Amino acid sequence: MTDLRQAHDATRAIAAAALGRDPGPMATAESSSHHVYVGSDVVVKIIDAADHSRLNREIALAPHLPTGLTAPLLDSGLYQLGTRDVRYACYTRIPGTAPGMGMPGVDSVTARSLAEEAVQWLDRLHNWMPAGPTEQTLREPLDHGGFTSQAALFAEIDRLAVLDRHESIPRRLLDGLMAIAKRAPLHAQAAVPVHADCHWDNWLVQDLSVTALLDFEWARFGEPADDWFFLTRFSGPHTETVLDVIAHATTTSLETLRADCEVREATYLASDLCVALENPDAFQQLATDRLRALEELIVGRYWWRHTL
Repeated sequence: MTDLRQAHDATRAIAAAALGRDPGPMATAESSSHHVYVGSDVVVKIIDAADHSRLNREIALAPHLPTGLTAPLLDSGLYQLGTRDVRYACYTRIPGTAPGMGMPGVDSVTARSLAEEAVQWLDRLHNWMPAGPTEQTLREPLDHGGFTSQAALFAEIDRLAVLDRHESIPRRLLDGLMAIAKRAPLHAQAAVPVHADCHWDNWLVQDLSVTALLDFEWARFGEPADDWFFLTRFSGPHTETVLDVIAHATTTSLETLRADCEVREATYLASDLCVALENPDAFQQLATDRLRALEELIVGRYWWRHTL
């Protein structure tokens, strides 16, 4: 994309137009797929218009999501930046900070409290009944990497084995993926709206209470377990606490939750490793990270290690 200085200038212009005044200082925020700028009361996300279309999806959904679930959308559209068009979304800044991947520095009591709130917020999303164009947006095809069927998971693992020409993935890990696939349900239902990326970087918390769920670019129809996986897997040392909260809130057995999360992690890891092997120069770090996670999943029995 164009350099960050140009992006910063464009962002200030976008924010000023949305607010009707100078937005004040705006700082960059970390993002793997966008340029994100944060002011005192506004947040702007921009991306080259020719890049992925997930921001379009978020923009289409934002005004129709359950009230108070996410940051209000102030403005969106295209902006001419040099010789290129960028797509932007401008949001009201919601108070709070993200607990972060692995919930670093969060004690067990706070982790349980936040998980209880997060489950309630996700329950509102899962019980939302979108209609018309909003429903159509959620049903549009999206290469989300999540679990859809046992047959699709088998096919992805087979594809991974073919792509692994240099045998960088130990055979025991591929065998472990196949074993998980054999235990997987035949099909996943596209039954309720799910966020499908609700790790703890996408929540805002203030005074130990949840204030917003952000980044609905991967939202689609799926099963509640699609969200329970993200909420749990990225809770660091609080995985068992979050699993317990979900089990009680949903009256689901821990064994069922563990199995649901395991098959979803297997699917995401197989999908990401295929991407990394197809593009080794661009995704070397992704491959390293996912191989480490695959080792945890298969050899470390991540989802079952506290039951052994």
